[in-house]
Amino acid sequence: MARFVRIVFVLGALYFATRLVNLTILPIFTDEAIYIRWSQIGSRDAAWRFISLVDGKQPMFTWIMMVFMRFIEDPLVAGRLVSVVAGALSTVGLWVLSFELFKSKKISFFASALYILSPFTLMYDRLAMYDSLVATFFIWNLYLSILLVKHVRLDVALIFGLALGAGMLNKSSGFLSLYLLPATLLLFDWKAKKGVKRFMKWAGLVLVAAVLSQMMYAVLRLSPLYHMIGLKDVVFIYSFREWLSHPITFLWGNLHGLMEWLIGYLTLPVFIAALASPVLLRKKLLEISLLLIYWFVPLVGLASFGRVLYPRFVLLMAMPLICLAAVSLAWTYTRFRLSFFGIVLLTVFLFSSVIADYYILTNPKYAPIPFADKGQLLDDWPAGGGVAESVVYLTDKAKKEKIAIYTDGTFGLLPYAIEMYLVDHPNVTIRGVWPMPASPSAQMKEDLAQKSTYLILNQIQKVPDWPLISIGEWTKGNSKEMKLRLLQFVPTQL
Repeated sequence: MARFVRIVFVLGALYFATRLVNLTILPIFTDEAIYIRWSQIGSRDAAWRFISLVDGKQPMFTWIMMVFMRFIEDPLVAGRLVSVVAGALSTVGLWVLSFELFKSKKISFFASALYILSPFTLMYDRLAMYDSLVATFFIWNLYLSILLVKHVRLDVALIFGLALGAGMLNKSSGFLSLYLLPATLLLFDWKAKKGVKRFMKWAGLVLVAAVLSQMMYAVLRLSPLYHMIGLKDVVFIYSFREWLSHPITFLWGNLHGLMEWLIGYLTLPVFIAALASPVLLRKKLLEISLLLIYWFVPLVGLASFGRVLYPRFVLLMAMPLICLAAVSLAWTYTRFRLSFFGIVLLTVFLFSSVIADYYILTNPKYAPIPFADKGQLLDDWPAGGGVAESVVYLTDKAKKEKIAIYTDGTFGLLPYAIEMYLVDHPNVTIRGVWPMPASPSAQMKEDLAQKSTYLILNQIQKVPDWPLISIGEWTKGNSKEMKLRLLQFVPTQL
């Protein structure tokens, strides 16, 4: 027991150290700014608790963030801490899931350790994004569905229904846990006494859980914006009718891209270890097969129907692979322990992950993460390099005088990343502009006549030929061209 407690303590300390150290070192990016600003608005006005539906997003993540904002002053920290807590729940969830499947504390501890050290989870557990919480619900719903198929109990079905509903209220991918339920029948005890009756009872309890989840999800119908979810989903996923016109046209290209992201984030040694698990633990082939189904079926489904794809969409699919890699790691440890060969194997296994983790925590722009995420998070216009510096400068100015701030955008990183910190300041007026006019607008001239007026350019890289002076410009990540610029209008020349 004492050894168990020591391992739990070490893993817990490692988890929170890796998630909390330099939590804001990565600049805010556009999706984070949107979700945080929604949560700010919803936390202050009950009429806007469903504000995420404006953009077709379910509200669970923003609801949780609203609670965090009541206790944490910095909105970026509040938003990212939601994912930190979600990741902690995922770490525990992988432990109990692995133990339920394999009845091995060794495998369970390796699964939790791999989750903590994975660059994939490390990156997203430190961002104010939906996806870490999506993975949390995916893990726990799989665990509860396994309990249900093994024990066929009403109390498990009710808890499972609540967890299903919460996952669906977080993101549309939460429905996967319902669609994949038949796969758990791999673990059904078909040899048990009165097996047919027991199966019918399981089917009835699944129906109870499904109905309960849909009752929870129906709360979204209270908002007149409920229909926006369907409209948003087809931005990223082909409808069934569209898919029928090209069932395999995009399958292989999408599958190649998704696998590249998955292996890039998990690292090749972890992926190989996951695929090796059926050979190393043959007595648990049904359990391993279930985890492979929970990885592969969503992957192929997303590759088949995906219209617009990002690496974060495969985060939840990495969770079963982490469990499977833990099987191989436990097998290796059992046979070689801390022998020279065992240490070499462990070093090879973890080297890529540890190097990636080091850069994510200390200098993200050099982190070996997929190119698609580097663009969004660091190098391209969605990245928030320069936002923090601009906020510091403008906050200092607002302490001394009234100021007006114009941004090249009305939705997204700008103006939301500025509004997060300055919208409540009595000396600050923030106005988003898109498209940018050919010459300063009448409102700009009016503001300039009364107060210091600033312009922040992010998507627009060419500075307008207006009377402006540069306050500062910040290059984004590794890009040599993309910059965020803070400019001030020169009043005497307008």
